[in-house]
Amino acid sequence: MSMSNAYCAIEKKTEFGKSPNYLRGDERVAMPGTNVTKLRRVQGIILGVFLGLAIGVSTYTFVYARGYSYLSDKAEGCANCHVMQEQYDGWLKSSHRAVAACNDCHTPPGLVGKYATKARNGFWHSYYFTTGWFEDNIQITPRGREITEEACRKCHQEIVGAIEGSHSGVAESQTSCTRCHSSVGHMH
Repeated sequence: MSMSNAYCAIEKKTEFGKSPNYLRGDERVAMPGTNVTKLRRVQGIILGVFLGLAIGVSTYTFVYARGYSYLSDKAEGCANCHVMQEQYDGWLKSSHRAVAACNDCHTPPGLVGKYATKARNGFWHSYYFTTGWFEDNIQITPRGREITEEACRKCHQEIVGAIEGSHSGVAESQTSCTRCHSSVGHMH
């Protein structure tokens, strides 16, 4: 049996006497019109549908939840979500309102670290709020606590240095700013 396809070099017979595949170099390539080709087409369609749904739902959620506001440094963007309203209201009453916004305390310095943290937090916030698997009493994550602690130490380095003395660089001897001052940024 001869093939008009340019890729056909050697025909391989199966145990049923049919030729579903042919060889091109060391690769097996599906012949047009075979079950393998149809299966790949169906897999491509299914993958396209799932990707389209994921992109569509993500885009809708981003626009509906005003996700674009999270790209700014404005504290109002953080209050888009109803569970953050208490923290936002507390920040409005705090002394930090005049000198710091949400990103100053809750994202690391630098463009990449800041937006990587915002993307990570935004994804998980969206996931938990969409599924409803969140607690109304919002809690900071261990990673978020580390970022906040570093922000406190950066802005208040003179005070921290005076309290900890020459041991301020040793992790074991560091006192936790947020242990005693947990409501400074968000008055409760």
